[in-house]
Amino acid sequence: MRIKIITTGGTIDKVYFDAKSEYEVGESRVPEILRESNVTFDFVTVNLMRKDSLDLTDEDRALIRQEAERGEETRIVVTHGTDTMVRTAQALKGIPGRVIVLTGSLHPARFRTTDAVFNVAAAVTAAQVLPEGVYLAMNGRIFDPDRVHKNRERNRFEDGAEAAS
Repeated sequence: MRIKIITTGGTIDKVYFDAKSEYEVGESRVPEILRESNVTFDFVTVNLMRKDSLDLTDEDRALIRQEAERGEETRIVVTHGTDTMVRTAQALKGIPGRVIVLTGSLHPARFRTTDAVFNVAAAVTAAQVLPEGVYLAMNGRIFDPDRVHKNRERNRFEDGAEAAS
């Protein structure tokens, strides 16, 4: 089994230049994270774009979908900014024969303290064991894109039941 990693940008790949939060989305660190983790599965990385998720358009989401449909890999991880991850996940629903897991981070992978490594690990594990469909892997949990939202106050993802409490 080979997992396709599609990188689109977002906080996971941000590079900050100064204390005023000037940044750009840099080269993806995900291949490095996987190599440093000594993974024993094959993977291919497709660096599709380097965008903040707030800048993604419907055309960008169509490109992500086309890349997810392309190729023989049936297990796919998409790295993505957290602000519009749910919207992109919903745009990827309905691709037959694929397990697609979106993940990102609330702190850049380049930071010493980051959730990126943990979230990538959760996503590649989920992609290997979940049934066909689209999921989000964030904060140590797997979410259905139809029942999740980003809680900006608590800086985490939650399912619909948590939002009501």
